[in-house]
Amino acid sequence: MSGLLYAVGDTAVAAAPGRTLTVALESMVIGALIGFGAGAGVARMFHAPTVQGMGAFRTLGELNACENDPVAHFSFGLGFFFHAWASAVGTGALTSDVDHRIVPHWAAALSTARRGGREAAGTLHDPRRMAVVGAAVGLVLVTVLNTTAAAVPHSLQQVAAGVLGPASQWLINPVMPIVFWMAAVDAGRRTGGWGTALGGLAQVVMGNAVPGIVLGIVVGRGVDELGWTRTTRVLCAAVVALFAAGAVLRGADLQLLRQLHAEVPGWLRRLHDAIGGGPAR
Repeated sequence: MSGLLYAVGDTAVAAAPGRTLTVALESMVIGALIGFGAGAGVARMFHAPTVQGMGAFRTLGELNACENDPVAHFSFGLGFFFHAWASAVGTGALTSDVDHRIVPHWAAALSTARRGGREAAGTLHDPRRMAVVGAAVGLVLVTVLNTTAAAVPHSLQQVAAGVLGPASQWLINPVMPIVFWMAAVDAGRRTGGWGTALGGLAQVVMGNAVPGIVLGIVVGRGVDELGWTRTTRVLCAAVVALFAAGAVLRGADLQLLRQLHAEVPGWLRRLHDAIGGGPAR
């Protein structure tokens, strides 16, 4: 999704009134469509496999981690809003956080605020309600991002990107991993243990602990509710395979061996040469 930023030569200028209106109108249409699809999609994910869901697994995990608390949903989306705004101003493009994180969480916050976050059946899990609220959130959000990005001069764009970019990175890492880890620990001993272990592995392999903590919450809560059934065993095996594949593809195994001053086996070098998973030399 590209932001609508107008530039003349090397100097970006504020859009003329007519163009500003065009940017606003186009953004309202695009934002409403994005919000409608994102809101309905994440709500449908809670009804899988009865109905087909539309959305990212990370979005489902992050929504569950907020535990139907309107303040948690709003603050989570707000953390990514600054990063999205800095990207829109600095590069003229909207990040995937807009439809994966900000719109779903702010729509969830508005949907659950009226009922105090006590019920999910008629709010977060209701595709029709989430679609309508998501469309409203997307309309306002995308319009604000695009119109402000189009109105900011080039010199201020560089300043905003230089200030808000690092600030948003601090929110994403380490603030958000700490928030998710606290949620995992608060959910119980088993969930906290899985979240801590997988979060640490994700930090080493991926550079961000959030995906591992979210997977740990899913595994821990699944074992708490279902026990060690075939489903939970398959889930654990899939998580282990995911981390193993990620470590090999990112070359984490080679880096670990070098840090331990151990010799890299020849078969492992040939494997990395074949798949391109990190430097094998």
